[in-house]
Amino acid sequence: MSPSEEISCIIGGAQAIEVLHPLRLEILRLAREPVSATELSGQLGLSRQRVNYHVRRLARSGFLQRAGRRRRRNMVEQRYVASAGSFVLSPELLGAVGADWRRIEDTASAGYLLALGCQMESDLVRIWRQTQKTGARDATVSLKAQFRFESAEQRERFTRALQEAVVRVVTEHTSPNLRPDGSAAAGRPWRLVLGCYPYEPPRPSG
Repeated sequence: MSPSEEISCIIGGAQAIEVLHPLRLEILRLAREPVSATELSGQLGLSRQRVNYHVRRLARSGFLQRAGRRRRRNMVEQRYVASAGSFVLSPELLGAVGADWRRIEDTASAGYLLALGCQMESDLVRIWRQTQKTGARDATVSLKAQFRFESAEQRERFTRALQEAVVRVVTEHTSPNLRPDGSAAAGRPWRLVLGCYPYEPPRPSG
């Protein structure tokens, strides 16, 4: 038995409090395959009573689900598996103090891109919630690429070319978002967010 969902979104403050505990996060990592509290205690080097307490809390909050039983000596152990392969905290948990791209003036800053990312994540969490209710799957479009710039001039040429290409594709292949009077136009609205940023590749361990 494996997790029932690939990903699950945490949208409630109480749920976030339940899961944001170092030991519970480690239990969820180990519970990607069915495991009992006894097995977890051995892997974690902690008492079964301590581990079982956190397992019960995670099960009550929906992060763990029952995954059958097995006999071990003279006992029958309940096994659990994580309810999802991975979890996401909704940016909306922060409410009014969350990142808002409209409050950031420097559109070339990392903060602005982070805020746009939070906006995109909030939008996708709402879509995810709707699919949980209806079972219908919404299509999305994603693009990922990795490359390098050898100079600032090369980066600037790329930026200009990318902006021009995006404007052309949007103009040729989509409908206007608003009518002349400012009201919403026909069709379902979509949002496009493109971000390019420097990153540090993970260093080999060992």
